[in-house]
This record gives sequence, C-alpha cells and structure tokens, in this order.
Amino acid sequence: MLQRWEPFREMRRMDEIMNRLWRGHLRDGLGEIEKWAVPLDVVEEDDKIIVRATVPGVKPEDIDVTLENDVLTINAETKSDTEDRKENYLVRERRAGKFHRTLRLPDTVDSEKVDTKYENGIVEITFPKAEAKKARRLSIRAA
Repeated sequence: MLQRWEPFREMRRMDEIMNRLWRGHLRDGLGEIEKWAVPLDVVEEDDKIIVRATVPGVKPEDIDVTLENDVLTINAETKSDTEDRKENYLVRERRAGKFHRTLRLPDTVDSEKVDTKYENGIVEITFPKAEAKKARRLSIRAA
C-alpha cells in the first residue's frame, strides 16, 4: 500500500520526540530542573483584589515578589532535601527547583498600598482598589 509522505509532519514528530527525551534527562537529574509555574488564585472581595500563591517548602525570606508597571512577579526556589544523596526513588512527586509566576494586574488596583502575608506555604498579596477607579452608583434624575 502506498502512503503519502509528509516531511513537515515527520519533522514535528521528531521535534516532539527530542523534547520528550530532553525533559526526561532534566527530570532525572542530568541537568537543571526547569522553572515551573506557581499555582495561584485571584479573588475579588468588595474593595480589594487578593492574590494567593502556593509555594510549598519555601521560607518567606526566599520568596521574591516584585511589582512593576502593574505586573506582579513571584519567584522562589527550593532545594531538594536529597540533592547530595543518590537514592533509588520508587515514587517522586515533590517538586524542587525554581518557582515562577507573572500576572498582569487590572488598572483598578492601588499598587502603592499593597499588603503581603505568608502562612502555611501560601503567600497572600492584597491590593486595595484605587478610589478613583472604584465603581460608583449614579443617581438618575427624572426629566
């Protein structure tokens, strides 16, 4: 049976295979562990917006939070507790390495009055809404 040869599809397939191969090497400790995204929630409550980011196993002083031009960036790094030991893992799900997340904030927040706190592996960043940007109720006059 004749089959049509599609060179670009074959090249994409080979690229996917090579990417999987390299990711496997990185996971096995032969290279640097990739940065991974910090899971977070963004909640709007009354007159504030709250960002909660999960950073397990990281001390508060090792978390770098920056705010520039309404872009919030959270960086952290945790070391594996078995970096120097060669262990034969049967299951290894706890991640170690660099955490990273960038989030564009709405222009309704007041970035000058930010409040941060850390508790049980969760960083909470609270942004009050700017007075000038808050929704206001307009009264309608009868003609």
